[in-house]
Amino acid sequence: MFELKTIALFIVTAIAEIVGCYLPYLWLTQNKSPLLLIPAAVSLALFAWLLSLHPVAAGRVYAAYGGVYIFVAIFWLWLVDGIKPTYWDLLGAGVALIGMAIIMFSPRSA
Repeated sequence: MFELKTIALFIVTAIAEIVGCYLPYLWLTQNKSPLLLIPAAVSLALFAWLLSLHPVAAGRVYAAYGGVYIFVAIFWLWLVDGIKPTYWDLLGAGVALIGMAIIMFSPRSA
């Protein structure tokens, strides 16, 4: 159960970070409203808060979170940008998730 909660929290965290970065990207590259910066800032604050909810060392959380971020970003590419991931995109995301699992769920003595 701990593992599922951790992965779900990482996924929500990644979505908050991607939204927080995607909205300014829309403003800068597609001439969208600068008002998008307001929800972007809120989303990035939510991202930082969500990272603080993990009960393990911050460095380990940040390292493992990177793997989930890669996975979520590939699906963002597909669902939001409409670009179907290649086999290699999916393989790379899978490798990143395996790395996250090793970092977060391996046995520890302390």
